[in-house]
Amino acid sequence: MTSRRDFFQGIYHNQAEQFDRLVAREDRQGNLFGALNEIRPLHGLRVVEFGAGTGRVTRLLSVMVDTVYAFDIEPSMIRRAASAMRASGMSNWRLSLGDNGKMPVASGCADLVLEGWSFAHVVGWYPNDWPARTDAMLAEMRRILKPGGVAILIETMGTGRRQPRAPSASLRKLYDYWQEEHGFAYRWIRTDYQFSSPEEADELIRFFFGDELADDCLKRENIIVPECTGIWWRRFA
Repeated sequence: MTSRRDFFQGIYHNQAEQFDRLVAREDRQGNLFGALNEIRPLHGLRVVEFGAGTGRVTRLLSVMVDTVYAFDIEPSMIRRAASAMRASGMSNWRLSLGDNGKMPVASGCADLVLEGWSFAHVVGWYPNDWPARTDAMLAEMRRILKPGGVAILIETMGTGRRQPRAPSASLRKLYDYWQEEHGFAYRWIRTDYQFSSPEEADELIRFFFGDELADDCLKRENIIVPECTGIWWRRFA
């Protein structure tokens, strides 16, 4: 039986284009950009992004920030992100390989650091030592930030849900750990998917989220799939 780690790593390694098609359909109302800009106004910032994937958040940031340095551990994701960024016409970005626990950037170089749908893998991939790995990733964020800089964490609060709820007990523990042990504030937004057809919804939801949610979409002929996303943030002195 394929482990969750092998499942996701297989997608990130072999199916970056399909993954990018999925995330391009996410957040149909554009709520994420507004929420980030409310937490920390983005204009003119130097940003370091952890776990950038195919660059969806990188593209959002690039229209406002001074520079965004985005990293991912998977070469195929970086290649896809670079292609999308070149097509965007923006030039204020850099993409490179980087591990969430050790970013290849100088200390105190960023006004804002963030991750999107990356840090939460720690509870599924490393169930026995996720707190230590979490501490290390957050310490790396703090190292990179200038005094007064802000760290932002973006993770799922349920695909297929209209109200937020951590999809598993392990994720609930992680989110509580961020707030209770590391002092992060929390809010949530809707980031619903909108697909071009029920068939596209079935294809892309099944590919990443599995048969149960995809079967429900197909049965209802849905092209809009609700989703809740959590945002955690902290300003470091």
